[in-house]
Amino acid sequence: MKRRNFLVRSSLFSAGTVLLPSFSFASETSQRFGVQLYSFRDEMAKNPLGTLEQIASIGIKEIESAKSSKGHYYGLSPKSMKQACEDLGLKLVSGHVHLDSDFDRTMEEAAASGQDYLICSSMPSDGQTIENYKKVAEEFNKAGEACQKMGIKFGYHNHEYEFESDQGKVLYDVLMDHTDPALVHMELDLGWVVVAGKDPLDYFKKYPGRFPLWHLKDMNMTEKESTEFGKGGLDIQAMMNHQEASGVKHILIEQEEYASTPLESMKHNMDFLNNL
Repeated sequence: MKRRNFLVRSSLFSAGTVLLPSFSFASETSQRFGVQLYSFRDEMAKNPLGTLEQIASIGIKEIESAKSSKGHYYGLSPKSMKQACEDLGLKLVSGHVHLDSDFDRTMEEAAASGQDYLICSSMPSDGQTIENYKKVAEEFNKAGEACQKMGIKFGYHNHEYEFESDQGKVLYDVLMDHTDPALVHMELDLGWVVVAGKDPLDYFKKYPGRFPLWHLKDMNMTEKESTEFGKGGLDIQAMMNHQEASGVKHILIEQEEYASTPLESMKHNMDFLNNL
């Protein structure tokens, strides 16, 4: 190789070694984080559009709605909610609902809103037994099939009580073992898992790829209530390091108790994530 060509190629290689790490870092830090709107429940009830604007202003890109006294969309129609999100650069990815007699209407609303998931927010069970959890699993499979026909994905959000045991078997595991992964998509609330004395990483290993949604929630382990990131018992860094194993696609922050206001707490949480 002639000396001049060698020097040119060497310069290009050196430039590449400087630029590539910056490009890599930019890709890693562009992750989209969302929020469960129950975190802003009072504010959404009073002023949904203004609250959504505040949420978007701190860098949140995705939202999950929750059933309220004004319906699933805080007094807005499903189409109005969709438009408001589009105007603010937000994506309505999911909604917490009940599996009840109005579920057909709930599915129709979800389809109109453009959201991807409907998440049952609490256990419709008659008791903490293996038999009852098997019955619920069957109900979830049927709900998942109905949602699938409408282009929506059905799922379930846990609390801590699902990790109680009956006859030596953890009830959440019964639910996992008897639901069809193609029909029932789990939203794992990481905070409630650790409050129940379990490790989310164990569930990522036991049921790889089964958790397309997370509730990222730090927990005060003494009071058993949510707190700002870094102040509780959840190892958030470890969770973020094992996203691939869990199959997560949407990381939704939820906080129900606050040091000051929901907005200030959420700013803290976003800063915490951006500094990991």
